[in-house]
Amino acid sequence: MMSQSFHLALPEILIAGACMAMMLLGAFSRADRTALITGLTVATMVVAGILVLMLPEGRQTAFGGLFVTDSYGAFLKITVLIAAIFSILLSIGYLRREMMARYEYPLLLLFAVLGMLMMVSANDLIALYVGIELQSLALYVIAAFRRDNLRSTEAGLKYFVLGALASGMLLYGSSLIYGFLGTTSFDSIADSLIGVTTPSLGLVIGLVFVIAGLAFKVSAVPFHMWTPDVYEGAPTPVTAFFAIAPKVAAIGLFGRVLIGPFGEMLPQWQQVITFIAIASMALGAFAAINQSNIKRLMAYSAIANVGYALVGLAAGTEQGMRGLLIYMAIYVVTNAGTFACILAMRQKGRMVEGIADLAGLGKTQPMMAFAFGVFMFSLAGIPPLAGFFGKLFVFQAAIQAELYTLAVIGVVTSVVGAYYYLRIVKIMYFDEPTESFDRPVGIDIAGVTAVAAALTLLFFVLPAPLLGSAEAAAAALFGG
Repeated sequence: MMSQSFHLALPEILIAGACMAMMLLGAFSRADRTALITGLTVATMVVAGILVLMLPEGRQTAFGGLFVTDSYGAFLKITVLIAAIFSILLSIGYLRREMMARYEYPLLLLFAVLGMLMMVSANDLIALYVGIELQSLALYVIAAFRRDNLRSTEAGLKYFVLGALASGMLLYGSSLIYGFLGTTSFDSIADSLIGVTTPSLGLVIGLVFVIAGLAFKVSAVPFHMWTPDVYEGAPTPVTAFFAIAPKVAAIGLFGRVLIGPFGEMLPQWQQVITFIAIASMALGAFAAINQSNIKRLMAYSAIANVGYALVGLAAGTEQGMRGLLIYMAIYVVTNAGTFACILAMRQKGRMVEGIADLAGLGKTQPMMAFAFGVFMFSLAGIPPLAGFFGKLFVFQAAIQAELYTLAVIGVVTSVVGAYYYLRIVKIMYFDEPTESFDRPVGIDIAGVTAVAAALTLLFFVLPAPLLGSAEAAAAALFGG
């Protein structure tokens, strides 16, 4: 049994072992090993991804039921690893230029990824908490990685204080659930709730606290207050990482917790998720309109996108989870490309973050403007780009679940949100250029931009691999 458990957790064990080995290499080596450790980090993630794909099919549990592997977890793990690889590639040139290249950075990202993989395979409230904290502790440090910058330090401190509050809410909710059901195991919780039409008030309150703790991790309203400040204050590659990888893991964990052990309590938690989704979509759409900083705008965009993803979860159906998984995969690619363009925004050797600085980009750098335009149109949900299909599937699931109000509000906020995305396109192509961006942007940024733009633009040509994988993952979550 133990050997089978180690086999099922091989990707996580590989990453944990690699983290410790590279930490010793960086600490005891006299030469600068940043480039080597960065390369080894990417290689470790690639190998971990291959091991995930080689895991046995079907639902398997390990370590006494604490850890679970299935198609749902495999889909999320591959998405997280791709997002993390994108983030590391985007950071290489930036860290070198800003004199921040240290071996600790890729290691912290790898520790965070380890926590994310544990999160999506959690089958117990204790395992869930361990995974979240392993991810969070690394993210607190990364947010404040630029120690000589006041905004970066402030971002790390805000994230830490509010993250500690969220962890406390999560633990309090977990303790209430344990107190009323006598177990922390997802399987045992699911068995305890079979046939229960009216769960106890204490259990409902416990679940609400757990949802609140998880809502913080995905920056959903009303637990979003840290997002704009952290996105703006953290170094841009860190912001890119925050925007994609942790979101996928936390949204995936949301689905694992609510659909699995608490599937019988759908009428209770559906109301909460519907409220959070509506509030996130509305605030993300309207608060971003007057933003002048591109990173703050992307923070509110992330809040809105979490709201759209939660529409699929609120449906509580297999179609809803399929839509959620498709949406998050597309979201990762589109946002990775967007942040690649933001990292290329350099004038006279300095980073610029103002939306107004994009004026005339279509004339001075047409290829970059075209890619940026593709990402903006995709985020706005303009067909036939990938972002349109992401929204289509989640709204379709909401309509099938008869959540008509939620679907209508989602469409309306999507139209409102399109204003600030299209405003960026207008500034790039119709405003007079003030100053052109520096060239070259670097092969790492150019490569991520090109790959992300191609996947976003041509998704409609070959959507079957993603749609099929998401369908199999959603079916696995529902026991199919």
